[in-house]
Amino acid sequence: MANDPRDAANPMPRFPADFLWGVSTSAHQIEGAADQREPSVWDTFTAAPGRVKDGSTAAVACDHYHRYPEDVALLSGLGVDAYRFSVSWPRVNSPGGLDFYDRLVDELCAAGVRPVPTLFHWDLPVRLDWLERDTAARFAEYVSVVAGRLGDRVTKWITLNEPAEHTLLGHALGTHAPGRQLLFDALPAAHHQLLGHGLAVQALRAAGATDIGIANSHGPTWPASQEPADVEAAAFYDLLLNRLFAEPVLLGEYPDGLGELMPGDVQADLKVISEPLDWYGINYYAPTKVGAPQGTEIEFGGIRMPAELPFSVQQIEGVPVTDFGWPVVPEGLTELLTAFRDRYGDRLPPIVITENGCSYDGVDDQERIAYLDGHIRALHRAVEAGVDVRGYFVWSLLDNFEWAEGYERRFGLVHVDFETQARTPKASYAWLRDVLRAQR
Repeated sequence: MANDPRDAANPMPRFPADFLWGVSTSAHQIEGAADQREPSVWDTFTAAPGRVKDGSTAAVACDHYHRYPEDVALLSGLGVDAYRFSVSWPRVNSPGGLDFYDRLVDELCAAGVRPVPTLFHWDLPVRLDWLERDTAARFAEYVSVVAGRLGDRVTKWITLNEPAEHTLLGHALGTHAPGRQLLFDALPAAHHQLLGHGLAVQALRAAGATDIGIANSHGPTWPASQEPADVEAAAFYDLLLNRLFAEPVLLGEYPDGLGELMPGDVQADLKVISEPLDWYGINYYAPTKVGAPQGTEIEFGGIRMPAELPFSVQQIEGVPVTDFGWPVVPEGLTELLTAFRDRYGDRLPPIVITENGCSYDGVDDQERIAYLDGHIRALHRAVEAGVDVRGYFVWSLLDNFEWAEGYERRFGLVHVDFETQARTPKASYAWLRDVLRAQR
């Protein structure tokens, strides 16, 4: 009963009445219907042998394109306030593509679930390239089209999802689409995504939007020891994965001279990148333990890291791990949020946790219940400490195509049989439903 929200001895703490509870998905991971949109970089990537661990693709995925009414009914039964999904840029570029999102948004509104679209979640049209500056301008044009069609019903928007991971995994290390291995020559992809974010904010404002954020991934960076080499390596990792993507948006500057490595008129671009936001989205999964480079290639959490990187990622000992091998450290969320509050002060707008979740197999997923219970409580401790947090979205509603891992990692509150497409709510679905009822 320790994780039962109705347990009088250990009740889930209450959040403010207007706190936003939701779940998240992304288009490429669930929609399927790949034959009804133009290709993305992920279609090209997964078509190459050896790129995806189980050899699968997202051509069908969860078939959400055809089964969205069933999935919206699951959202309604769960009792969430909001649903964060992503809009597929390649689908919008295809005939009738926006009609699908019209239908989805109408279905959500009819069910009393607030639609919260993410405008870019890694599925770049194959003819575009984030290494090219022009892609940022094309992104703003696409955002204007989507806002013009959906803005009468959508009031809360997210520009980008995790530009850090898309840069690191897709352009620096090559383990995600588009599969480049550029290491630090991938930095232009980071800058152009951030510029695209700023231009998208401008486009959304022009369309009348008043509730705009970004979904950046962040986590505490822990040095492997207090030896100077480990501390220095951890600080550099934190610079690349946290500060590089937060500070241009929040402060209008790149940290520690990184702006000198970016293309174009960086100072002019930073004025666009730092367009004021209404809230700041954080995707949190775990802290990262970082030490000095070890001089050998390692694999960590499904990611191959070459020997020439100036740091090494190491296992956090003494904590549980998910099926993905990721450490379970709820207190890291409290640490992260209070550190952001202390670092950025009044430059930090209200925060929304736009992703938090875990990979575990099975329908009776008690490990996921324990994970979510711990993280929601850790989030509340940050609220009690004075951090302005306005919402929390669980990743994910459905088991789905987990990028280069294929279908082997299951993050869903709802089990999906990928042969029959049958949906089965897991124990964690019922648990979260009870948590939300208790918050009302």
